Amino acid sequence: MTDLPQERSEPSGPTELADLVAAATRAVPGVSDLHAGAFGEVATYLPGRRVTGVRMGDAITEVHVVVAMGTPVLATAAAVRAAVHPLVGTEVQVYVEDVNQS
Repeated sequence: MTDLPQERSEPSGPTELADLVAAATRAVPGVSDLHAGAFGEVATYLPGRRVTGVRMGDAITEVHVVVAMGTPVLATAAAVRAAVHPLVGTEVQVYVEDVNQS
């Protein structure tokens, strides 16, 4: 008989945490998507992939977003901060990079 690994209920490291931050950000009303920055440099780099629009540091987590046209920008940024902070426990800086007109 082979023992199967148990599923984890909490993130085990930055890989899962960056994914959770991205999902929480995308779930905020008014957020159209995450944004990679002007040169595609904003991401959490992982083995074999990257989580675009999320840059995680020891003291600060950056989230770069695209908001929907007509969305109140300051309120949306505050909602992103409120959604992400409990996950990371660090300061959350939100950058609105673009507005989605469609």
